[in-house]
Amino acid sequence: MKKIKRKRLLKLILGKLIKRQEEGIMKLNLIAKNFTLTNDIRNESIKKFERLDKYFHDQQEMDIRFAKEGNDFVVETTAVLDGGRILRSETSDNSYQTAIDKNIDGLVRQVRKNKTKLMKGRQSGASIKFDNFEAYDDKKDDEKINIVRTKEINVKPMSAEEAILQMELLDHNFFVYLDSDDMQVRVVYRRRKGDYGQIIPSLD
Repeated sequence: MKKIKRKRLLKLILGKLIKRQEEGIMKLNLIAKNFTLTNDIRNESIKKFERLDKYFHDQQEMDIRFAKEGNDFVVETTAVLDGGRILRSETSDNSYQTAIDKNIDGLVRQVRKNKTKLMKGRQSGASIKFDNFEAYDDKKDDEKINIVRTKEINVKPMSAEEAILQMELLDHNFFVYLDSDDMQVRVVYRRRKGDYGQIIPSLD
C-alpha cells in the first residue's frame, strides 16, 4: 500500500515538473544575504518572477539576490542573455514585494527601450520573446548610437582609497586607475546608497 502511494506521489511530482517545462518557465536562482529567505518569501518571490515567463524563453537563467540594508530590502537580478549581453536591475524598498515589482518592471522596461537594438542580428533571440514586448514610444530607440566625445586619460598607480579620494576631488561618479599592488586597471564608483564599489576587469 505504501509503495503504491509512493509511486503515485513520484508520478505526481514528475508530472508537475514536465508541465513546468512545457509551460516554458525560466530557471530562477534565489540567493539571500543578511536575512533568512523563508519558504513563504521564496514561494511568493518565484510566483512574482514567473511573470517574466511571458518575456523570456524557458532555457534562460536568472540570478536573484536578496539583501537587507537598514530597513530596506534590496533585490538584484542578473541574466546573461544569449550572445553574452548582461541584463541587470537593482531595486530597493521597505517592502520586499514592492522591491520585486519594481525590479520586474525595470527589467521589462530596459528590454522594451532597447528592443530594436537587441533584435539586430538576433544575438539575444534565444533568450527573449521579442514579440511579447510592446513598442517603446521613443524615437531615440531607433537612432544610431553616437559617441560624441572620446577622452584619453593618464592612469596612475594608486590604492583604492587614493582613487576614491581623487574621484571625490574631481566630483565624478567613477574613477579609473592602476592598482598599485598588481598594476591592473581598476574602476571605483559611487553607489546610489552613498557608499563605494569597485570594478575589476576579467577576460573570463
